[in-house]
Amino acid sequence: MRWEELTWKEFPEAVARSKGVCILALGVLEKHGNHLPLGTDVLNVHKLACLAAEKESAIVFPQFYFGQIYEAQHMQGTVAIRPNLMLELLENVCDEIGRNGFRKILIVNGHGGNTNMLEFFLQLMLYRKKNYVVYLAGWWPRKPEDQEFYRNLMETKEHGHACECETSYSLANFPELVKMDSISEKPGHTLDRLKHLEEMGIRTPVDWYARYPDHYAGDARPASREKGEKLRDKWVEHLAKTIRIVKEDETLPALYEQFFARIEH
Repeated sequence: MRWEELTWKEFPEAVARSKGVCILALGVLEKHGNHLPLGTDVLNVHKLACLAAEKESAIVFPQFYFGQIYEAQHMQGTVAIRPNLMLELLENVCDEIGRNGFRKILIVNGHGGNTNMLEFFLQLMLYRKKNYVVYLAGWWPRKPEDQEFYRNLMETKEHGHACECETSYSLANFPELVKMDSISEKPGHTLDRLKHLEEMGIRTPVDWYARYPDHYAGDARPASREKGEKLRDKWVEHLAKTIRIVKEDETLPALYEQFFARIEH
C-alpha cells in the first residue's frame, strides 16, 4: 500500500481498500548526532507508517522531507525550505492527495520541530474549504501503562534527539545506517542558556539552539535493537489503531461541512 509502488491500474482499488485514507509521514533532513543519518526522522516515521498500514489498510505517501528545520541551518546537510513555500508545498501535496480520491489525510509527524508548524497547518484548513479533511496523529500512546513501559525500558533520563530511544528504534528500522562506533563519549546534556527566560514561560526563536547547539540531546550509548523493536511494536500498534479510528470517523467530515455551510450563509 505504498503510493510509489502501486501501478496505475492498482491505484483505484488501493484507494477503495484504504476507505479513502492516506498517511502522510513527515520529517526533515538534519544532523542526528554523529551516528545517525540526516534523514533519520523520515526514515523512521515512514517505516512506522508502512508497518501500521500493513495491519490497518491505508495508502502511505512517499517519504516527505520538507518540514520546519530552521534551527539546524548551522549544521551541514540540513535542508530548510522557505516558510511560505513550505506551507504551500504541504497544502499542494494534500490537495493532490485529495484530487486522487482520498477524503481523509492522516499526517504522522516524525520531527519535533514540525509540531507548531503542523498545528498551524491544521488551522489553515479552515481558511479555504477542501474536499478532504486532515488529521494529525499523536506520536505515542497516552495511557499511564505505556508511559511506564517507556520509562522502564530506557536506561537514560535525558532524551530528545539522536538519544537512546531514537537510536534504538533506528537500529530496529535501518541498522545498516546506524554507526554505533561513532557515538560521542560525551552525552548531549542541555546547556540551559535561556533557563532564566524559560522559567517565566518566555519563548524565543533560539530555544533549541540554546539547549542543544550540536543537535545531540541525550546519551545513545545504551541503545539497542532489542529496545527499538519493543518501542516500534508499541508505536505500530498505536498508529494502526489511529488509522482504524480515522477510517471509521464520520464526525469530523460532517462538522467540517457544517462549518463551511455556516460561513456561506
